[in-house]
Amino acid sequence: MDTSQEAIARWCQEYVAELLEVPASSLGLDTDFDKLGIDSALAVSLLMEVEERYDVDLSPETLFENPNLNAVAAYLHEQLRQRVAP
Repeated sequence: MDTSQEAIARWCQEYVAELLEVPASSLGLDTDFDKLGIDSALAVSLLMEVEERYDVDLSPETLFENPNLNAVAAYLHEQLRQRVAP
């Protein structure tokens, strides 16, 4: 599995697009979640899927501290990089 920041952002974008029933291309990676129409229930769903897909534990605050898809991808990429660092 590709764990580059870009791949994580793309996967998140596609997942959220499916939840919102919109084309993935319509979701800006730097657009804040509230402007994308992501409410707390959808945010929790995204958080749970990210945790399962990438085998990480994230606090709910993670999405508030990283309020768009690129920010979440950057945060997750850094967490995964630190996990494999010697």
